[in-house]
Amino acid sequence: MASLPLLPDSKPKLIGIARLASQGESLRQGHEVEYFTLPVRSLLNRCSGVRMPFTWTINPYRGCEFACKYCYARYTHEFMEMRDGVDFEQKIFVKQRAAELLRQELHRVKPGEEIAIGTATDPYQPAERRFEVTRAILEEFARHRGLEIGIVTKSDLVLRDIDVLQQIAKNNRLFVNLTITTLKVNLARILEPRAPRPDLRLEAVQKLNEAGVAAGVICAPVLPGITDSPRDLEALVRATAKAGGKYIFANPLFLKPCSAAVFLPFLEKEFPQLVERYRQRYKERAFLPGSYRKPLSQLMARLRQKYGIRSDYDRYSQRTHPAAEASRVEQMKLFWWG
Repeated sequence: MASLPLLPDSKPKLIGIARLASQGESLRQGHEVEYFTLPVRSLLNRCSGVRMPFTWTINPYRGCEFACKYCYARYTHEFMEMRDGVDFEQKIFVKQRAAELLRQELHRVKPGEEIAIGTATDPYQPAERRFEVTRAILEEFARHRGLEIGIVTKSDLVLRDIDVLQQIAKNNRLFVNLTITTLKVNLARILEPRAPRPDLRLEAVQKLNEAGVAAGVICAPVLPGITDSPRDLEALVRATAKAGGKYIFANPLFLKPCSAAVFLPFLEKEFPQLVERYRQRYKERAFLPGSYRKPLSQLMARLRQKYGIRSDYDRYSQRTHPAAEASRVEQMKLFWWG
C-alpha cells in the first residue's frame, strides 16, 4: 500500500506524534473517511487531569468517525498538526502493536489505579470492525488479574466482545459505560451522525448485565436548552433502570475552542435561537458554572433514587460527578443557565 502524505513539508520540522502521523500508511478511503496506520511507542497514557477519576487512559484509535458535533477531543488531532476540527472525524489513525505494547507497559499500573478505555475516541467506532485493536487489547487484559478497567463507548458493537469481557470480569473490576445523550432518535442522529441509535445502546446495557458484565449509562454531555429538560432526563434514567443499568450519571457540555468551531455552526443551523447564549457562556471558559452543574447533579441523584438505581456502583458515579450540597438545591428552571 502506498504511503499517503497528509501534511506538506514545512518548518519547523515535524516531531513526535505529528511526524509519526505524517508517515501513516493509507488503509482505506471512502465515505469521506480515511484510515491510516499509526506506529505509536506507548499505549498507556498517564492522566494528569484533576477532574478525571482514573489514572491511566487507552485510546486504540486517534480520531473518531462517529462525528459527534459536541466532541471535546477534536483538539487531539492538533498534536499531529491537523488544525481543521473536521479532520478528527475524517482521518482515523489505527494504532499498531497495541496488545504487545500493553503487555510491556502493564507493570506501570499500581493496585487501585483505574484504566479508562475510550476517553478521547470511541474504541468501538466503525474502524474496530475491521482492525480489532480494541479486541486485541481486551484479550491481553483477560490474561491479568487485579486490575480496575472502565470502557466508554456509544456503540453496541461492544456486544461482540462479551466473551472476553466475561473473562476479564472474573479476575478484575470492570465497568462498561454506554454514553447516551438523548432517547430521541432524530435528535441523536443530528448530534451524533454516525453513532448507533440510543435504543441499541440501551439494549447493549441490558445484554451486558445479563451476561454478568457490569454496565451503566453516562449521560454526557448534557446540552443546555437541547437535552437538559427534566422530562427527557427522567425518561433516560427510567429507561436505564428498565435495562438493568448499574448506574447513570450526567455531566454538562465541555466546550473547548476547537470543538466550538464545529459545534457553533451546527447550532446556527439547527438551533439558531441558542447560539448567542452559548457564545456568551463559553466565551471565557470551557466549563459551565456551578449554578448549572449543581442543579443537574441533584436532579440526577433524585432520579436515581426514584428508579432504584442504588447499589455498590453508586461510588462509581459519585466520584465522577459528585452531588451538590443540599443547601444549594435550585429549581430546574435555572437549567437554562439562570
